[in-house]
Amino acid sequence: MTPLTLTSLAQLHHLTVDTIIDVRAPAEYAEDHLPGAINLPVLTDAQRAEVGTIYTRESPFKARKIGGALVAQNTALHLQGPLADKDGAWQPLVYCWRGGQRSGAFATILDQVGWRVQLLKGGYKSYRSEVVKILYKTPLQHRLILVDGGTGTAKTALLHHLAAQGAQILDLEGLAAHRGSLFGSVETPQPAQKMFESRIAAALTTLDPDKVTFVEAESSKIGERMLPASLWALMCNATRMRITAPLTARSRFLCEAYADLTQDKAKFSALLDRLRPYHSTAQITEWQAQVNAQNWQTLASGLITAHYDPRYAKSVGRRDVTFHDITLPDLSDDTLEKTAQRMQAQFS
Repeated sequence: MTPLTLTSLAQLHHLTVDTIIDVRAPAEYAEDHLPGAINLPVLTDAQRAEVGTIYTRESPFKARKIGGALVAQNTALHLQGPLADKDGAWQPLVYCWRGGQRSGAFATILDQVGWRVQLLKGGYKSYRSEVVKILYKTPLQHRLILVDGGTGTAKTALLHHLAAQGAQILDLEGLAAHRGSLFGSVETPQPAQKMFESRIAAALTTLDPDKVTFVEAESSKIGERMLPASLWALMCNATRMRITAPLTARSRFLCEAYADLTQDKAKFSALLDRLRPYHSTAQITEWQAQVNAQNWQTLASGLITAHYDPRYAKSVGRRDVTFHDITLPDLSDDTLEKTAQRMQAQFS
């Protein structure tokens, strides 16, 4: 059994192991885990809570004895199940919360089987420390270009066209599993805050700091997830390319981009009700009628002009920033592709 000391997140891209195994309880794994890790818990959530209660209320010795029996039982199940087809050449990396009893016990059994096991020193805690160092304690050195603009100006689509042209991008909405507005939720639930940060840190380690990285201009919060401090500071001082387009093009684009919402009128109406603190009853009633009539483009135009554009103008007015404007006649794929080509050529 070989200990592995993690000194940087970039080190994870060069591991020689076949499988990264997180032996923590499922709830711990769901909150966050090393990129690519699978979960083979040696204690279930209920078992972990039970052992912890015994440890604090009765006896640490009794807790360790009961915990040890449960770890052995669960490890046996993993050996007979997910690990049953692994041959002698298979090499895993194992970790728990601090690289202590849970991962040590599991790794010892795997080592006795004959597999070449690596054990992450310091466990998940050492990994989390590296994520925090990058996102909260160290100024980022990346060169960002923000793709800015009002709602419906196809910023995310343009970002993906930039990626297709070979540009470096950071897709924050993709990492957050949210489109960044009241109507921005997607079918996939948002990750926990720690998992969101792990995704950002992992993405940043793959980017060349000496090359420009395009990122969509966001507020400090995407859905329910907060942007980490170092990244937010970098975004606040980045060059901004502002996309503008005719209202008809923007409303048409929104209808296409948010087509999933139009499949559930009840959900759409419930979301519109959340705008009541900002608009008159008459305005909300009008928008609700447009939902019932499935008059989506008229609704999109009204939301842009009465809600989103005023809020965007107010946000811009609070910041001392300079925009480089790009005015587009439409938001077709052809126009976005050509725009991405020009932007990539300008900043390459």
